[in-house]
Amino acid sequence: MDAILLGLNEIATFDVIVAIIIGALIGVTIGSIPGLEPAGVMAILLPISFSMEPLAGVSLLLGVYGGAWYGGAIPAILLNTPGTPVAVLTTYDGYPMAKRGEARRALSIAYTSSFVGGLISVFSLVMLAPTLSQIARKFGSAEFAMLAALGMVFVVLAHRKHVIEAAMMLGLGIFLGTIGLNLSYSTQVYTFGQSWLLSGIPLVPAVIGLFAMSQAFILLSQRGNDAQVTKLTGSGIFSGVFDLLKHKVTVIRSAALGVVMGLLPGVGEFGSQFFSYTLAQKFSKTPEQFGNGAPEGLIATETSNNAVTGSVMVPLLAFGIPADALMAMMLAVFMVHNYIPGPTLFVERPEFISGLYISLLLMNLVAFTYLTFATKWIVNLTRIRGRFIGAFILVLGFIGSYSQNFQFSDCLIALGFAVFGYVLKRNNIPAVPIVLGLVLGPLFLARTQQALGVAGGDITIFLQRPISLTLFIMILLSIGVYAWSQHRESKKEKHQQ
Repeated sequence: MDAILLGLNEIATFDVIVAIIIGALIGVTIGSIPGLEPAGVMAILLPISFSMEPLAGVSLLLGVYGGAWYGGAIPAILLNTPGTPVAVLTTYDGYPMAKRGEARRALSIAYTSSFVGGLISVFSLVMLAPTLSQIARKFGSAEFAMLAALGMVFVVLAHRKHVIEAAMMLGLGIFLGTIGLNLSYSTQVYTFGQSWLLSGIPLVPAVIGLFAMSQAFILLSQRGNDAQVTKLTGSGIFSGVFDLLKHKVTVIRSAALGVVMGLLPGVGEFGSQFFSYTLAQKFSKTPEQFGNGAPEGLIATETSNNAVTGSVMVPLLAFGIPADALMAMMLAVFMVHNYIPGPTLFVERPEFISGLYISLLLMNLVAFTYLTFATKWIVNLTRIRGRFIGAFILVLGFIGSYSQNFQFSDCLIALGFAVFGYVLKRNNIPAVPIVLGLVLGPLFLARTQQALGVAGGDITIFLQRPISLTLFIMILLSIGVYAWSQHRESKKEKHQQ
């Protein structure tokens, strides 16, 4: 109770409240505009969050992150175009419902499902993060090295159809993370005598270039006309509440899957939506309706989607390990303000942790309320031309890159990553592993060096400690399961031929 009161006191400031509201509204707006992604906008806002109070800065990014998943349902349902990448499955049943005159009902189901999933994700964060942080107290260098390795393996395997490409991009990210001054030996690594590389590849320009400015290039290269939006027809905007009450089992199952998937690095929203939708169809009494406007399908995708938003923070808060590129940005905010995620954060800053829980709760409430009463105006955002948005993002990207260190070299780094990110997107090569390699790579290398130093160079140190051994076995099992599934798929294809 004391921690909750401390959290309320921490959050009851003008800066934090405004950050929550603005973050949620920006997130919903971004999700409503096809072609924009929360990662790009979060990257642009990252330098701004550094100048804010710690909780306000984190709340701003969390608002964008969570609000975007709410807003992404609008173009998915009305345009058959996902507003965010994870809203693809929302189009399967949302758009058919809108076409048959049930657009309001479909949007209501999406909003309510997202709200329920968001609430459950917050409660999961409250329950799981402190417990896992106690386990993290038993971690040494060997355990953290294996945990970072497990995270990188999960990130690669999560891109099932692009595993080779993802592994290559992860390797590139790890390599980029080694550039700079090696403090252990006071030597320069891959700087080629350039003083601006002594501090390494800065995360903020890299993220802005890969996610924001590369997307701007995509939008600028498209020929865009005003979109044709399906009209808002059907029953009231609160009608979705009754659909959720009718399909309570689907809601609970999808939320549980979202929470579990959020704990696994690299899996997140995509994995949770796929499994939730598949199970909902399997256990449905009318599976033939899925893909043709089944409310159950819409409930499953939107509930699991938002159930990830809280649980994805558990590895970050408990272990200091970001589960995806968005959490890597959160980690940057923590580190700038000298708030080191891990077990000590729960002891030293309990008011910050409690304030974080409450801000997530308020973010969901703001996004749900805003969408419930302002949908008829938000729909107009889907008509904004892509080229105009692209030009605006490009300008903001350069400003954001320069504003952190006020160095022109950061703008050039962002531009280089933007061009590279554009090439990756055009060829469907994942860019997320680069960022996680840039963040987790140095952590893995540093912890491995520490562990080997303590063990006198004995590499079996990773097998001698129970927790690191368990994590190592999990790595082997993950790779083994993936290899077996690929083998089965190849045999199946041969039989079909």
